[in-house]
Amino acid sequence: MSFSLAAIVPSYNHYRHIGRVIEALQAQSLRIFIIDDGSQEPAKSALEKFHDPARGVTLHSQPENGGKGAAVMAGFNLAAAEGFTHALQIDADGQHDIDALPALIQLATVHPDSLISGQPIYDETIPASRKFARWITHIWVWIETLSTTITDSMCGYRIYPLAAATEVINREQVGHYMDFDTEIMVRMNWRGTPVRMLPIHVTYPEDNISNFRLGADNWLITKMHTRLVFGMLWRLPEILRNRRRGPKEPRHWGRVNERGATLGLKLLFAFYRIAGRRFCWYAMQPVLLYFFVTSREQRNASRIYWRRLFATRGKAEEPSLHQLWRHYRSFGSMALDKLAAWLGDIRSTDILDDNLGELDRLAVRKPGILVVTSHLGNVDILRAVGAARGIDNITVFAHTRNAVRFNHILSKANPAATVDIMEVQDIGPATLIELEEKLAAGNWIVIAGDRIPLEGGKRIRNLDFLGAPAPFSEGAWIIAALLGCPVYGLHCLRDGKKYRILFEKITDRVIRRRAPNDGLEAPMTEYARILQENCQEYPEQWYNFYDFWAIPKQQIETDKNLKETI
Repeated sequence: MSFSLAAIVPSYNHYRHIGRVIEALQAQSLRIFIIDDGSQEPAKSALEKFHDPARGVTLHSQPENGGKGAAVMAGFNLAAAEGFTHALQIDADGQHDIDALPALIQLATVHPDSLISGQPIYDETIPASRKFARWITHIWVWIETLSTTITDSMCGYRIYPLAAATEVINREQVGHYMDFDTEIMVRMNWRGTPVRMLPIHVTYPEDNISNFRLGADNWLITKMHTRLVFGMLWRLPEILRNRRRGPKEPRHWGRVNERGATLGLKLLFAFYRIAGRRFCWYAMQPVLLYFFVTSREQRNASRIYWRRLFATRGKAEEPSLHQLWRHYRSFGSMALDKLAAWLGDIRSTDILDDNLGELDRLAVRKPGILVVTSHLGNVDILRAVGAARGIDNITVFAHTRNAVRFNHILSKANPAATVDIMEVQDIGPATLIELEEKLAAGNWIVIAGDRIPLEGGKRIRNLDFLGAPAPFSEGAWIIAALLGCPVYGLHCLRDGKKYRILFEKITDRVIRRRAPNDGLEAPMTEYARILQENCQEYPEQWYNFYDFWAIPKQQIETDKNLKETI
């Protein structure tokens, strides 16, 4: 699909911040359509000053206020008439992070057939009532789409493929007011348009004017969800058929959507603080069941894992649905343990002490150590109770923004349990210097060794794991070699009603050598062995819900090129 982009800025009485928005759009060399949706003075005159066709800015005035949706659709028509293939929608009130524009546009150019939407990260300026209302809409949208791919349907910061958008508008009923953003996204999703979300910051300016009509718009949104729920039931075969048309190749773990992670965590956190663990556990069951039924990709990943595990035990059997369901329930229990740990409800007396001697000895050691953990068990048990055992300086490497947001939410609940989170894509000299300083101060550097880089085939090595080659990242081991520090393996696992911390040394130091024996094979193999043994003992606590043994496409192409060269 070709790609040419125009910007649509709907405005009804918003003019104080639109100048900054227009400047940002012009910096991206975009054709701009300002849609004045029947503004009154002084906004009407203020908007007229931006009309400058010679510089690619056109003001189109609606004869009367027809609603945000009507204004955006008028912009669609103007952009399509000039031959643009895509339309960027952005609010005029300055809420949206204009610094995210390049990333939003780049994502649209890479995926021109997709609807690209912002996923808001709000600061403290968002009204509590509006935040709660958004949560309710998110839940309804998950039901209406039978998916949690759409993590926020109300954000008006997005890029549409115009052909797909106008097809929906011309053939289906779409709301003209505050119901527009959600309805068009759901209906495009029904028709098979992929939706991709990009986290963006949203701020409510102090002088912001809200056009939300409390009674009228809530009634329109209620009617919209009623239409969509019944529409979903009527079009169920079509919706399921379009979902099956999606990409079939195994996806990288970072591309597997962490389904409603931030919203779900906040809801779970609120319920936990109000009613406690027991109530949360019962309330969680229908939610877990919903995800179990609808998340085919994660369910298949669980099935692959259990097949591998059974094979190592000499059993050629297929995991039952009940076994897969128990795996999901274990994940839910881990989520509650995570909250309990961060809120101080798990104490040192809840930890089995049969393997804590080495841990306590290293708590006072200087310099610090590098700890390689995994997504087996729940490392947050150590984070939360570590301070009580003298481990109060922990730096955790995070692969994704979700992990950073997750820590931010939990640290608000218990600042004493906060750890230093570093979101790392590439390790440079500045990062190494910072890590060396932390080690010198006695910090523990913690990184998961069972997730490959987002770049796919970059710096990975295939190791035998549960009877088959699986890709492991070399990142932790390269960092260990550069830092010259001891490396330990760590797993925190539920054992009955208590928890066990398994902690053992992998190597005193990783020493890089020239290929083929580059010094990484031995410690990485030892790590894979430890992980396998712990999986065999605590099988239901494995939480990598993606095809762990899938070889990244980039590596397959590299291996093919290497063979052809040889």
